[in-house]
Amino acid sequence: MKKDFFNKLRILDGGMGQELHFRGLISKGTLWSTSAVLDKKYHDLIVDIHLDYIKAGAEVITTTNFSSRRIRMVQNRVNNFFEFANQKSCELALKAKEKSKKEILIAGSIPAQFDSYKEDTRAKEIIHQNFKDQINCIKDFVDFFYLDVISSGREIAIASEIIDKLNKPILVGIHLLKNGKLPSDETISEVVKKYKSSNWIGIVASCVSIEIAQNSINELKIQNLPFGYKVNLWGNKEPSPMRKINTAKFDEDAVNLNTIMGKREVSEDLYKQLGKKFIDNGATILGGCCETSPKHVAALTTLR
Repeated sequence: MKKDFFNKLRILDGGMGQELHFRGLISKGTLWSTSAVLDKKYHDLIVDIHLDYIKAGAEVITTTNFSSRRIRMVQNRVNNFFEFANQKSCELALKAKEKSKKEILIAGSIPAQFDSYKEDTRAKEIIHQNFKDQINCIKDFVDFFYLDVISSGREIAIASEIIDKLNKPILVGIHLLKNGKLPSDETISEVVKKYKSSNWIGIVASCVSIEIAQNSINELKIQNLPFGYKVNLWGNKEPSPMRKINTAKFDEDAVNLNTIMGKREVSEDLYKQLGKKFIDNGATILGGCCETSPKHVAALTTLR
């Protein structure tokens, strides 16, 4: 792909894990969407959701490996399927692309390696190895890497260092709190100034509420990078770290996370209004995260 891909308006996909649950997935332990990747009976459903996003107008679909990070696989006693889960998520995305007959791009999800919505303070060597393992699993399948809901500049830097050696493009997805900072207490500007790589092709507010996304516009637009958002529709506008809210044991059925986090009912028109506000401020990257659906992506495509 060309590194100027996001210099014009591009529409990303929306949430996968919660959409799978909406359509019938019962996940195990803390595996969330990875439960569907590990169970063949859900493979067609994953492909169908990818296709629904493509039909809605998404130009990018994201691999379903957010929960296939090493620590989750170990916790859920399926670490022997680590490589399988990550690569199968890519194969399913490629299958959807082939069936769509459209020239969409595939973003390789590289999530925070310890927990979502929380800074990873473990030793650099451990974080580096965890990122490297997942990156190496999917590097040959994806068009670019999406650093997916990352909570500190240090983690972004470690992942970027590994990907830079592959010379692959990177879309940086930073998680933000109500105060406008990352959970690491860094500002967007501090992170970009200190860690920006030549392979960065854009930056998005990642899995944040509509309000937090709106409040981030002024700082995002001065970073000299294509920017935008992948907002969530959780009821909780500042979600707690996943380890606090998803405590299911490996052999237990997990509850749908929206029974804990809540779910906001946001109309397509309201979602479109958010997109227009971002576009009016120069944004070129619009999409969705948890609890968004193909109908929300379809609303964004009308803004082209």
